Amino acid sequence: MDILTQLNKAMAYIESHIDDDLLLSEVSSVTAYSPYHFGRLFYYIADMPLSEYIRKRKLSLAAMKLQNGNDKIIDLAVMYGYNSADSFTRAFIKQHGIKPSNARKPGVSFTIFPPLTFQIKIKGEQAMNWRIEEREAFEVFGIEQIFKNDEIGKIPGFWDECFKNGSYEKLIKDSENASGAFGEGSCIVHALCGHVNPGEEGTFPYMLFAVKSDKAQTDGYKLFTVPKATWAVFRASVDHSEGKYVCQIPTLFQRAYSEWLPSSGYEKASAPDMEIYGKDFDEVWIPVKKE
Repeated sequence: MDILTQLNKAMAYIESHIDDDLLLSEVSSVTAYSPYHFGRLFYYIADMPLSEYIRKRKLSLAAMKLQNGNDKIIDLAVMYGYNSADSFTRAFIKQHGIKPSNARKPGVSFTIFPPLTFQIKIKGEQAMNWRIEEREAFEVFGIEQIFKNDEIGKIPGFWDECFKNGSYEKLIKDSENASGAFGEGSCIVHALCGHVNPGEEGTFPYMLFAVKSDKAQTDGYKLFTVPKATWAVFRASVDHSEGKYVCQIPTLFQRAYSEWLPSSGYEKASAPDMEIYGKDFDEVWIPVKKE
């Protein structure tokens, strides 16, 4: 099953179970992806977390039921997973701009989100710099934090925290300055995403890492062996002059998942994604296998 077929199958599953308390693990179970990989894939292609999409669909259906039927507000609140009329009202106002009690008035408008359908995205505005690379297994060590699936946007804050508290510089020092592990001009500290099962539904691990060498000081760090894999590597040039750097990692992931992967002849493999940083480039490494 190709990636678009799997995504559309998941969307159909959501629509047929929209009245249930849908979990990421349940939605991903109709695809070939783990909950983490499916959640990440959906985020970069749909530009929103799966939980947000489900919430918007439920509130869209609730608005249509209020306008066209006789359902009580509290009944709809319970049907769509809210534990009180008040919490349902707050969410309804946030999406639609009006109270549920006003939804039946003539002339009111709603913000409706229809079911998503995924198709190949063809864009010619900018060429993609990519390559396929084979790499043997290697060991890394670093600083790990667990995020909720809808907290991808909080990752830059984790980097800032590591810069401010000195752990980023300590990781560089403890690596014995093992730069160049990912080619000429690559930095010492990079990042892994989804490298282990965090053990809690709806979360994923993220690690700032350095490649382990014989001289590296790894006490107190998380250790992980990145498996042998085939990687699709996407690169963008960056300017590290003071005040000019704009991280290209989110854009690279979004374009790789939404533009390249659906028509590439490859599919996502079950290994972690990597963010590789260089003196004048950002790269994302996505593990892939032939369809």
